Amino acid sequence: MPQQLEIYQSLWGMEQRIPGQTEATPETQMKRIATAGYHGACIDPNVSEIPESLELKPIFEDLGLHCMVNAFPHSEETLEPLLDMAAALNATQLNIIAQVMPLKPDDAAAVIERWLKLAAGYPFPVLMETHRNSTLNDLFYTLEVLNQVPDLRLCADLSHFVVDRELQLPLEEPDKGYFSQVIERSDSFQGRISNNQQIQIAIEHTQHAPWVQQYLSWWEEGMSAWSQRATPSGTLRFLVELGPPPYAITDAAHQELSDRWQEGLMLREWVEAIWKALPSR
Repeated sequence: MPQQLEIYQSLWGMEQRIPGQTEATPETQMKRIATAGYHGACIDPNVSEIPESLELKPIFEDLGLHCMVNAFPHSEETLEPLLDMAAALNATQLNIIAQVMPLKPDDAAAVIERWLKLAAGYPFPVLMETHRNSTLNDLFYTLEVLNQVPDLRLCADLSHFVVDRELQLPLEEPDKGYFSQVIERSDSFQGRISNNQQIQIAIEHTQHAPWVQQYLSWWEEGMSAWSQRATPSGTLRFLVELGPPPYAITDAAHQELSDRWQEGLMLREWVEAIWKALPSR
């Protein structure tokens, strides 16, 4: 079997968060995801949300959707029950976004090494996500951790580091190198486009075109690097994760400035096009 690309839609990203309006049920949202042709859906639980997450298992199975997990352990010890939950859901991948944030990279490296040892006992890849307000909170800290933990593989949500560094376009050579180091260690990617001040921008607004092109370039770099090092039958997973307000910017009437669902479909098309154009395809 040749290498495969699977594209997932975030269940959190299906929320509307409009004051006074009731959210659609997870089942309704997952049906929409399945009908649109996504390979799977991603859930974002902490430990207290494990029971309701497990209730989604028959929905995943009935709809033929794969399950990805963004796990939010709030202590070193609470990763294991989230891993057990992911195994029960037959998850294809788990991304750690931990509220375990040592001040020193040395201390974070020690925690991560213990987590990787624990994760080795599970039948799915376990990656650390690049994410603000988590273990890998910022770019320079993450580069230090990567140097200390050679086996650490990442799920790259580059939007957080763009905002973290107030990154300027065109990229300076040192910044190109820093991001390439992260991309080279990444085995999965998340689909959100930021600029250097806003974590999520409307991708069809013309003023944001330079940032759209920069992210497409990063994803192409990452997908190409993954394809060259992965096994011939490997699977690369990409998560469309356009978040609801306040990630999505709203006007005075609480209306979003763009259609996130349609933007997600557009991101998927762009990523599929990048994948098909890779030299190895």
